[in-house]
Amino acid sequence: MAAIRHTLQRDVFQPNDERLLAIVHVSKLLKKKKTSFLCIVITTEKPICVTIYQVKKTDKNVFKKKSQWLLSELKSVDGKSLSGDTHEFDLQFDKVYKWFAINLQERQNFLVVLWKQCFKLLPKQKPPFSNIPEEWTSDTSMLVENEIAVAPGYVEPVETEDYLVLTDREEQDLEKLMSQCEFGISNAELFMENLAKDLSILDGENVHSVLASEQQVEQLMVQIEAAIGEAEQVEARLDAYDEVLCHIRDTMEKMEEKNLLIEVANRNNQKLLAELEQVISQLDLPHKHQSALVDADLTSAQGLQDAVAAGKALLAAMNAEIHPALVRMAAVQDQRKRFDKWKSKFSQTLSRHLNNLFIHLGNDAGETLSFHARDLTLPKHNSIHRELEVYTELMHWCKAMDRKAYTALTKVYTNSLNKLYEMDIKQFFEEAKITDIWHEGKERAKDVSGKLNFAQNFGGQAKSPQPSGLLGIERDQWGIDVDAAERQRFDEVLERALAELEPVCLAEQNFCVSFFQLDVLSPTTKNTQTTLDGLGVDSKDETESTTTVALPLKKMEKQINEEVRRMMGDLFGCLEPELVSFIQYYEKMDNFYCMYVLVRLSQHVMSAQDTGSFLSMSFASALVQVKRNFDRFMQAQLKSIEETKVNRKSKCGILPFVANFEDFAKTAEAIFKNTDRRTDLDKWYTKLVGAMFEAIPKCAAEHHKTPQEVVKMENFHHLYALLSQLKISVLDGLRKEAKQKYSDALKAYVTQYFGRPLEKLNLFFEGVQAKVAQGVKESEISYQMAYSKQELRKVIKEYPAREVKKGLDSLYRKVEKHLCEQENLLQVVWRAMQEEFITQYKYIEELIQRCYPGSMIALDFSIKDILEFFSEIARSH
Repeated sequence: MAAIRHTLQRDVFQPNDERLLAIVHVSKLLKKKKTSFLCIVITTEKPICVTIYQVKKTDKNVFKKKSQWLLSELKSVDGKSLSGDTHEFDLQFDKVYKWFAINLQERQNFLVVLWKQCFKLLPKQKPPFSNIPEEWTSDTSMLVENEIAVAPGYVEPVETEDYLVLTDREEQDLEKLMSQCEFGISNAELFMENLAKDLSILDGENVHSVLASEQQVEQLMVQIEAAIGEAEQVEARLDAYDEVLCHIRDTMEKMEEKNLLIEVANRNNQKLLAELEQVISQLDLPHKHQSALVDADLTSAQGLQDAVAAGKALLAAMNAEIHPALVRMAAVQDQRKRFDKWKSKFSQTLSRHLNNLFIHLGNDAGETLSFHARDLTLPKHNSIHRELEVYTELMHWCKAMDRKAYTALTKVYTNSLNKLYEMDIKQFFEEAKITDIWHEGKERAKDVSGKLNFAQNFGGQAKSPQPSGLLGIERDQWGIDVDAAERQRFDEVLERALAELEPVCLAEQNFCVSFFQLDVLSPTTKNTQTTLDGLGVDSKDETESTTTVALPLKKMEKQINEEVRRMMGDLFGCLEPELVSFIQYYEKMDNFYCMYVLVRLSQHVMSAQDTGSFLSMSFASALVQVKRNFDRFMQAQLKSIEETKVNRKSKCGILPFVANFEDFAKTAEAIFKNTDRRTDLDKWYTKLVGAMFEAIPKCAAEHHKTPQEVVKMENFHHLYALLSQLKISVLDGLRKEAKQKYSDALKAYVTQYFGRPLEKLNLFFEGVQAKVAQGVKESEISYQMAYSKQELRKVIKEYPAREVKKGLDSLYRKVEKHLCEQENLLQVVWRAMQEEFITQYKYIEELIQRCYPGSMIALDFSIKDILEFFSEIARSH
């Protein structure tokens, strides 16, 4: 327990300048498993304050204060037994706390110290101590010892002998006494015996002296008793004085409390007066503003200025920050009702005037006459904005004070202006369909219009009209021919149309944001109406119109953007459908237009400063449809390649998709060059050329009049040349592959149709090679009967130069029939056959030299003759 006392004093009480007087280890009577410590603690500095703490030990072996009570709060103490042998005791503060002491000695010490502190500090208001032994409250020595024992830094005193220093006179007397005795130093025992005899003699004399002064002692006792009586009278008189002083002190304390209450009341009255003056100044609306609200004149400049000032004053008064308690005052309620009346009257006047003005402006065609000007333009209606700008602050007032009227006015504005913009945009796109902005004349416009009408009719006749300009069909079957100049003019018209839409939409959007305060979700201050909602005064609409919305910044920006887009969608609801219709109108004539639209729309979407604006979203939505049309067109190209049907002519020639790919690629390159949509085209390039690689062998197999190798050779050669000319980086790998396929097809064709013109000679020497393989030496081949020199000469005689040339001429005619004139590969094939013939000739000559050395046997013609044969045949044809 000593260690616990030391720890408590050091860690818990000493940091707060407190000293531990007593401690007892206890538990609650009903919960004996949970223990704690009750501590009596006194402050070390004045004013002296005694506190009783309940301290608990946490799971981390740290002492922590749980509860505390001041000694003045103690109402009674119950020891439960006069014998002091029970562990229980009760302390009553705000309620009765029943404790069970673990140690009886600690319990006794705790109650004694508690009684002593109450006796010292609460002499007049000491709580009653019941069922406690009397000796505990009468003997204070134990109390003092225990108080000292628990003092910080206390060390138990050790019993020591009393030691007194001799005075000078005592020291002289002692020397004199010792000088009278010769053996005082040499025989200390004898000296002590003499001193004892002298002391006994002196004690006897003292007794005789005391007995002789008995009467004097009795007189002294009487005087002492009289002095005690006088002291008791003085003490009684001091007690009386003390009681009087206590009464005076209590009276002075009560007077001081009353003075404090008076000061508090004065301060409260001053604050209340200031609040009332502030409320009056906030809720006071000058008479001129009242008149302007009731009889608002919104047609004149001065009347409009007065109305704006009155509206601001009313808004400030109704948005005044007033304490909720003051709002319940009858005067505030009455003034608020007057505010509601003025607000309602002013809102009706404002709504009626703006409603009529919106309808009037929506019915006024105004600037639409500029459509018939030479340049294609879209009116911006800045005059409407200028006319409405003077009412901006009043519209803001309406949004803050009457959300229902504000919403109704917003709908009237959007409905009125929507009709105007719808008429403008429809007429604008109609003019754009037939207008030639580069001044080519009316005849050119009529020609374009006629082609568009033809395209519509052509598309309307079929259930699913086939896209024009497909790679897989013959060029003469495309139906409608659109030249590059017309496509360029369409691109320019489209760019002009998109450029005209942007300033009109952005101007209207900026005006709506400013005029209708779309960048503010709700009023920035809290209206007095909202404070009174709990009194059942306001309607639901008013509550919604004045409640402050606290949203995160990103969520607030998103909601503002959605509100702006919603209003712009109501105003320009026809913009996206008309734009899509305009695009589809041209795509029906020529599907290549979807490429122009994809590039132009992407540029406008990517260059938009506000990507979340209505126009950007509309362009982006239209761009999604255009991208689908582009992918659909390219998918149709892919399908046309896969479904290509070969012609039934004698020569297959260049397949349609290979021939058409040049125009297709040049057109696409001109459109997509240096644009952000280049990757979309490159992706389809790879798919289209890959489909061609698969379709060429399939078409070659389906054509029964032209050899497959010829079809593959000519088409892969044409495709390779085209890819080399276009220099499209993404197709470099396919270009190399096309060259390899062309070379393979050429080699296969030469091998198949040139064959071996010296067939018997080739067969003869194949037999020779077989004998050599069986082990016969090349020099001994001539001794074989079947391969003798005579047999070799017979075979050579069958191939005279004249017959060889005749066979080559027949072969040339056959090759000429196979190849088409368009690709001009005849000389290439003929040269390849020449090289093949020379290779076979050299092979035979080499075998003759090795196997029949010195036989003087040779072919009827030489390599020089072969070259002349091939050259003469080529020139003759």
